[in-house]
Parts: sequence; structure tokens; C-alpha cells
Amino acid sequence: MSGFAEWVRAATEPSAAAGKPEALEGVRVLEFCPGHFGGMVAASVLAEFGAEAIKVEPPDGDPLRLVAPEGILVSGTGLPFLSETRNRRFVTLDADDPAGRDVFRRLALSSDVIITTEPPERMEAMRCDYLSLGGERPGIVYLSLSTYGAFGPDASRPVRDSDILCQALSGAPYIVGEPEREGGAPKPHEAPTRLGNWHGGFVQGMWGAYGVLAALHFRSETGKGQAVDLSGAESLMMFADYNITWMHTGGKARERVGNFDPAVFPYTYIRCRDGYTFIAAYNDEAFDSLMRIIGRPELARDPRFSTPKNRVALENERALLEIREEWSGHRTADEIRLAVEGYTSKRGGPAAAVVTGRVNRPLETLSEEHWRERGCFVDARDPVYGQLLLAAPPWKMSGTPARWKSGCGTPGSDNRDVYIGILGMSEEEYRRLAESGTF
Repeated sequence: MSGFAEWVRAATEPSAAAGKPEALEGVRVLEFCPGHFGGMVAASVLAEFGAEAIKVEPPDGDPLRLVAPEGILVSGTGLPFLSETRNRRFVTLDADDPAGRDVFRRLALSSDVIITTEPPERMEAMRCDYLSLGGERPGIVYLSLSTYGAFGPDASRPVRDSDILCQALSGAPYIVGEPEREGGAPKPHEAPTRLGNWHGGFVQGMWGAYGVLAALHFRSETGKGQAVDLSGAESLMMFADYNITWMHTGGKARERVGNFDPAVFPYTYIRCRDGYTFIAAYNDEAFDSLMRIIGRPELARDPRFSTPKNRVALENERALLEIREEWSGHRTADEIRLAVEGYTSKRGGPAAAVVTGRVNRPLETLSEEHWRERGCFVDARDPVYGQLLLAAPPWKMSGTPARWKSGCGTPGSDNRDVYIGILGMSEEEYRRLAESGTF
């Protein structure tokens, strides 16, 4: 182990994070994103870095509490909500009620960051849009998340933001999945494929948090807040990598090619005896190494595979995949890894650039000691929701580490602390509003 590895392991130990300062200590975030996963992600990132995050839910709870895989609820709350609402205070509020709108505005003006997914028209009617709030609190940072963004020809369409819609509009799913074969009707699997787990929400939330962090840095220098307008579809377009430029300069659209790649090959998953593994060889020297590893050194001189350009012709990629799977199909992923490491450890430079790694099933990832040792998971125990295994913050930082401090609360579980402790409501006002159904 290198000197840095030993030092950083001790310096970033997750269990020691509680004794260290937090990067966003003193920053209050108000999350008003009912039914929106991306807004929850953005607030979670900021909360993990130390912001005080307050989630505003309708009186009967956020609709996302009832979204559950196979209907699995824990104490009435679905797993996605439990996974993504960490480090929060939970308040309920009827923002359609005049008294509720007044309370929300007071909360907003006491906050540094507003995260909202509500239509601009609704926020303006509540006098809680950026222009109204910024006039009274110039340092406020206002993150608005939506499908189309706040302006543009389609911005006024009456749609609720959703992960799958943002994916569809971005164009990203079109190039993911198996291609339609020529001749005959396409098979069900030969179709655009959504990007796995809720990427639209995760990407939108992460980019939103980055925008807020940049705005907070600018505010620390100037005292000025700003608005951050983020489209979920536009956020996913960032993941189109070179394809937008290629389509523009090459004059052709990229079509689906499954697990093949039009830019580099070998660079894909291959079958092995115990599932799948990944193998890549990015350059001619590495390709020569890979062919020697599989016992076919002559293929490095085969005209179909002898140059990077020839290797990425789709028919050649298919042929090369079949050849490699003749070798890999009789070996486990670990045997393949040992074969690659054993050969490349004797080579240097580009010839050693052969990459391989098993395609884990999720439960296999959870069982690996490497990720456990790095503190990638939180074993959370909660009096309401019981014991849950959650993803821990991925950032390992020596000075101001992100950290998990608390799990999901029940709707309104922090009403008293927030409304009396932060807003300074009297007991009489709090009781009156609670009895009238405002909370």
C-alpha cells in the first residue's frame, strides 16, 4: 500500500466524520418538491455536506412515500423515499391554504437555498418565486427543477416532471439497447431502453446540487444569490458525450448497437462461466496483449482487427465478441482477471492497458469486503423504520467529509421544532394552525 493510500485511509475514515467540520454548516435548505425524486437527491447531497435541510410535504405526506418496488412498504413508506431522504427535518404544510402560504414564505425567507419543482406560476402566486424572495433576501440561491426548464417554446406545457419523460426527451435512451435487425418486425427487446435506475432524477438532482454549490461559493465572495434553472432532459443531454458532436459533424445519427461501441473495441461485456465480465483493450498494443492472453496472437494481424478503425466496424465487433467468448465461456470471471493480470504485470506502457472486471449482481457488490472497508454502506437503525442498509456518501474527504446523520422521518415529525424553534411561532399560533389543518 502506498504512503498516500495509508494516509488517506486514516484521514477519511467515515466513522470519524462526526468530529470534523462540515462544508455547508450554517446553510439552510428548504426543499419544496412534492412527488419529485430529483429534488430529493439535490437536497440530500447538500445535507450530506452539512446543510440544514427542511423538507416540506403536504399534510398527508409526499406522494413519493407510496412509490414502492413490488409494493414493499416499511411502516407505510416505500424504499425509494427511505433511501433518498437522509439528513432532513420533515414538516407538513398546506401550501394551497392562505395561512400555509404565509408560513411557507416565512420559511423561505429564513433559508439560504430554495429547491423547488413547482411550476413558476404557482410560486409567483405564493410570492415565493426568486424575484419576490430575492428582493427581500438578496443572498438567496433558488434552484428550480423541471422537465423543460423555465423558458423556451415548450416550457409552458402542463406536464409533471418525471424521470422517464426527461430520459425520453434527452434522446439518450434511443442509443441504448439492442438494434432492430433488418427484415421482419422488430422484437420486443429491439427498442430504446431506459437508462436503468432513475437516472433522470439522479442526474438532475446531482447537477442541481453542483449549481447550488457554485452559487454559494459566489455568494461567499460577493454576498449575491442567484437563480439556477435546470431542465431534467437537458441534464441528461450532458451524458450524450461525443454523440451530439458526432451527429453534427458527421451528418449521421448514431443508432443502437447494444453493448458494442462505435468508437473503441474491444470495450464490452462478455459471457463467462459464472455470468459476465468486462474486457477492454483501448489501443493496438493492448489488443495484441489481449489476443495473446486468449491464445490467438495471429488475430492482431487479421485485417478485420489490425487497426482501431477496422475493429469498430459492427460486423467485426460481432465476430471478435464470438471469438473472445469461445475463450471466456469456459472460465470464471476471477480466472479471466487472473489471466489478464498475470500477463499485463509483465508488460509496461500501452501493452498493459487491458482492463477487466466482473459484472456484479447487486447482492454480490454488497458482500465485497473492498466496498465494506471503504464505508460505502450505512447500516441505519431507526425506531420507526427499523434496520435499513443504505448507500453512504461516496466522497472520501479528509477535512470536511460528507456524512450520514439521520434517516427518513415521518410526515410532520419536525413541525414543532421548525415552526416554533426556527420561525419563532408562539404556542398559541402553532396550536391554532395545527388545529385548522394548515400543517
